[in-house]
Amino acid sequence: MRRTPSTDDIEAHDSRSPLVSACATIADSLVFNVAIFAVILANAVVLGLETYPNIVRDAGDELDVLNDVFLGIFVVELVIRLTAFGSRPGGFFRSGWNVFDFVVVIAAFLPGLRENSTLLRIARLARVLRIVRLLPDLRVLVTAIGRSLPGVASLAVLAIVTLFVYGMIGWTIFDDHAPEQYGTIGNAMLTLFVMLSLENLPDNIELGRALSDWTILYFVSYALVAAFLLFNILIGVVINSLRRRARSSTPASVPTASSRAILASRCSKSASARCARRSTRSRRAWRAKAEARCQRPFQPPVSPR
Repeated sequence: MRRTPSTDDIEAHDSRSPLVSACATIADSLVFNVAIFAVILANAVVLGLETYPNIVRDAGDELDVLNDVFLGIFVVELVIRLTAFGSRPGGFFRSGWNVFDFVVVIAAFLPGLRENSTLLRIARLARVLRIVRLLPDLRVLVTAIGRSLPGVASLAVLAIVTLFVYGMIGWTIFDDHAPEQYGTIGNAMLTLFVMLSLENLPDNIELGRALSDWTILYFVSYALVAAFLLFNILIGVVINSLRRRARSSTPASVPTASSRAILASRCSKSASARCARRSTRSRRAWRAKAEARCQRPFQPPVSPR
């Protein structure tokens, strides 16, 4: 797998059009992908600088110009990559990453977007996410996380049921003692959800011990079931999906010249062996026929009357 910035696109390198062939060479070159990677990083830096009021006050216009320059570079990149597919531009949209790139770049030209600063910032932020397409290992990781969503959804249902059961138990125990945390099922589930990180577990244990020492069993069992068991299952689901994705994305090994020569020699040997077996069988059949003729009794020819 290539670890340098690259894509999985299959451009039309063998096109008869010099323009298409040149665009295919550019789109598949390492320099081009590294340059786009650097532009995406620079775009992220500019977006980060826009969060500082002093920088925006002193250089706000320059930052807007840089964002427009980045958008122009992305448009040129998109045109080159589309042209690289030649007479079959539909092949560009077969990849979900390419569709995402197209939507993110074209969204900047929607009417009314520049008048809405929030939508404009979201569109600019989405362009930073295009960095996933250029990193093969990161593509594998994101795809594996996406494929693990069905298993994660089942786990989410199990987590909600666990929060509801422990929330009802917590409401029953701490309704009068801690109404702010456990006064309703909603507050109880929210308190337990925050407790999944185990950060406020000591405070809740002290809260329970002020009522009864038996409440330690409640919090310890919740920590074991929810915090440890559910999180470990989640990690296992994601890792399993990542392994399957990495296994499916591993390209088949290309036979080398030596391996092809060995395979050819084995094929020739097997063919020779088959021919030898056939000739042996034919000789045996001819010999059997000859012996049968020799053992047949002699019949003199009958002369016509």
